[in-house]
Amino acid sequence: MTIAQAESRTDLVRQAFWLEWLTIAWMVIESIVAIASGLAAHSITLLAFGLDSVIELISAGVLIWRLTIELRHGQEFSEQAEQRASKIGGALLFALAAYVVISAGWSLWTQRAEDFSVPGLLVALAAIPIMYVLARRKIAIAEKIGSRALRADAMESVTCGWLSVVVVVGLAAQYLVGAWWIDSVTSLGIVWFLVKEGREAWAGEECCDSCH
Repeated sequence: MTIAQAESRTDLVRQAFWLEWLTIAWMVIESIVAIASGLAAHSITLLAFGLDSVIELISAGVLIWRLTIELRHGQEFSEQAEQRASKIGGALLFALAAYVVISAGWSLWTQRAEDFSVPGLLVALAAIPIMYVLARRKIAIAEKIGSRALRADAMESVTCGWLSVVVVVGLAAQYLVGAWWIDSVTSLGIVWFLVKEGREAWAGEECCDSCH
């Protein structure tokens, strides 16, 4: 690697570093609003959305640690730590998927309705363009520096964007139709994303070979 290439890579790693801090800043807001709104409105969809944001916070924190090591010591970082963190993230996502299925099933069984949440709708609407911009930039940098970890994190941002769409559709349908079962059904729509993301995180290296 030439000096110019090394400097270019360092610049890209710095950009990724600040993208992760932006992700953390937004995820703090998103998780607090979504979880608080979900609890207030008894909404499984919003609670699942907020808990997924917490998982993304953890992922961003781990990635900042990795990027910091590269900025300080070059490209050396612990593959073992990366694989362990990926498996932890995958396990958390599987647990969240199980929670959503059990909670949705219980709500459908007891026919418990949720309340409409304006703050929940607003934070989900805002998350759609924010996640789109963050994910695109992360993917572009991941391809240039060959980072499996950054690409995996970008995929979590993509998933968050889709989850936001599910939340918006569910809340809008709830407001327009007012059916008690809408929240439970739309929350089950999130499970597919959670399981898919969890499987990729658990697989770790295998799911991100395209980054090499």
